[in-house]
Amino acid sequence: MSLLEQYEQQYAALIAEITAHIGRLQQSAAERNELCNKIDGSLSEAQELLEQMGLEVRELNPTQRSSFNGKLQVAQAELKRLQTEYKQTKDKLRSQSNAYTTLDLSGSGDYYEDVSISNDQRQRLLDNSESIERTGNRLTEGYRVALETEALGTQVLNDLHHQRETLQGARARLRETNAELGRASRTLNTMMLRALREKVVLYGVGVCFVVAVGVSLYLTFAPSTPAATS
Repeated sequence: MSLLEQYEQQYAALIAEITAHIGRLQQSAAERNELCNKIDGSLSEAQELLEQMGLEVRELNPTQRSSFNGKLQVAQAELKRLQTEYKQTKDKLRSQSNAYTTLDLSGSGDYYEDVSISNDQRQRLLDNSESIERTGNRLTEGYRVALETEALGTQVLNDLHHQRETLQGARARLRETNAELGRASRTLNTMMLRALREKVVLYGVGVCFVVAVGVSLYLTFAPSTPAATS
């Protein structure tokens, strides 16, 4: 496993932990300060991990760098969303705390009405916590699907690279075969020209032989014709 993959796993675990802590932050008032400290530390650690991942991505080749840059941007957007959600949750809890303080100081109104308001607010907090938890689960699932998609894309790119190498090897072998065929064709043409020259020479020798025989016959029988006439 590469260092970048280890960073990715650590970042995914931090994101899940931060999401769970934000959900618990709205449920447990007793652990609120401790949870806030944990969330602050986890957010800082996640930011440092993103910076380390950015440094590692710069060392990759262009193809891998493009893929990991997209993942890095998604991770940065997710961290920014969690930071915003954490701030909004703290502001909301602070406003609710101020509202409770105002109710306690006023001393007016019916006791049962105060209890009803407190129960309603508690129910809304529970509903918001469940909604945040479901959102966190969906984000975690989406991040996992994104990782699987990226792994599949990397595998497809590797397969295409191997196929390209195979095609290049086949092309090189085809060029070598064409070169061999060219040499064989030139050799065959040379042999045909040589055979043609030998045939021409043979025909020339035959013609010369026929001419020589004809001349010999002519010289042989030509003197006897005048003698017979006289």
